Amino acid sequence: MAKEPTIGQKAMVEAFGTFLLTFIGAGAVIATYALSPAYPALLIIAVANGIALALAVTVAMNISGGHINPAVTIGALFAGKISKPDAAVYIVSQLVGAFIGGAFLLALYPAAAGAAVHYGTPGLGQSTGVVNGILFEALMTFFLVFVVFATAIDRRAVKVGGFAIGLTVMLDVLVGGPFTGAAMNPARAIGPTIASMYFANWYVYWIGPILGAIVAALIYKYLILKD
Repeated sequence: MAKEPTIGQKAMVEAFGTFLLTFIGAGAVIATYALSPAYPALLIIAVANGIALALAVTVAMNISGGHINPAVTIGALFAGKISKPDAAVYIVSQLVGAFIGGAFLLALYPAAAGAAVHYGTPGLGQSTGVVNGILFEALMTFFLVFVVFATAIDRRAVKVGGFAIGLTVMLDVLVGGPFTGAAMNPARAIGPTIASMYFANWYVYWIGPILGAIVAALIYKYLILKD
């Protein structure tokens, strides 16, 4: 029988997965803007974020459960699927991975291209207010976390790796990208934020995703997992 992964191993894959998502997701924003400054290709950004998360979740799923997102971890905590000490380790590891991703963005991309889009930091559209932005992020994260529970956390689920989770992110980016940046993940948002030192409306990407994750987790726990 295989040994249960240690908390250190879980922390490592959570950090790596969040690093991968942050670098690829934000890097796609920088690269598409460099190619088409007038209108960065939304579909390319959506696909890059979706595939990056699908890969990250698939890599981490058998070790840590593949959270790769503080909001997912907080949702799992509220649903009783992770202990408080482990949740704290997960969140710290995810933030560390995001910081490393932001550092690589800063080191590898030309300053002009990176600075033009704040190194891929999500931001509110011109017509999107703070309250709408929080609600938008909450709803998109609700969809994401509900799918995470249905395909990764629920023991009855057919294990399909990160495929369904990545698809959910891709669709959320297509729907919400122009209005909030569709982060759905405080770590994915904070990595480029630190790299660019651009903190406009940073709290939107903590409040919205955490609220959406908690609601999704509680609904799944009490309505779907209930005997």
